[in-house]
Amino acid sequence: MRVDTARAKRPADTLVEIEDSFTVTTDPARLDLDMIHGFLAQSYWAKGIPRAVVERALRHSLCFGAFEGERQVGFTRVISDFATHAYVSDVFVLPSHRGRGVGTRLMAAVMAHPDLQGLRRWTLFTRDAHNLYRKFGFGEARHPERLMEILRHPYPAGAGGQS
Repeated sequence: MRVDTARAKRPADTLVEIEDSFTVTTDPARLDLDMIHGFLAQSYWAKGIPRAVVERALRHSLCFGAFEGERQVGFTRVISDFATHAYVSDVFVLPSHRGRGVGTRLMAAVMAHPDLQGLRRWTLFTRDAHNLYRKFGFGEARHPERLMEILRHPYPAGAGGQS
């Protein structure tokens, strides 16, 4: 199943041709919702997320898909006001394609996207990909004491990501 492309103020779709037969695109019609949901529902950061929540999140984000031919092999989602701030979320590459530079290519496409230029602040959370993000200028929070969050666990135990 593909993601519904209807979005009121969708940023310009971009296609970045990359060597080694990989393509990164922001075309929502190409995103494989089944694959994205399947991966996220098993991830440490979104375990059990319902499919309907993933679909809604994608509709309201600027999404980047990495493809080898027609098969989606990676994903990144950016939440932004396109003026001052961007939050990078849900970055992943399928295990079969890790170690081939797909994550680096996804992040390069994110950082080069025309609608994300000139932003004052970028943020993200990561448990294990610090070296990837450092390549693009990310570092530890300058003032972590100023960061606050509300963390809830909205997915019912045993939901298995189904909705």
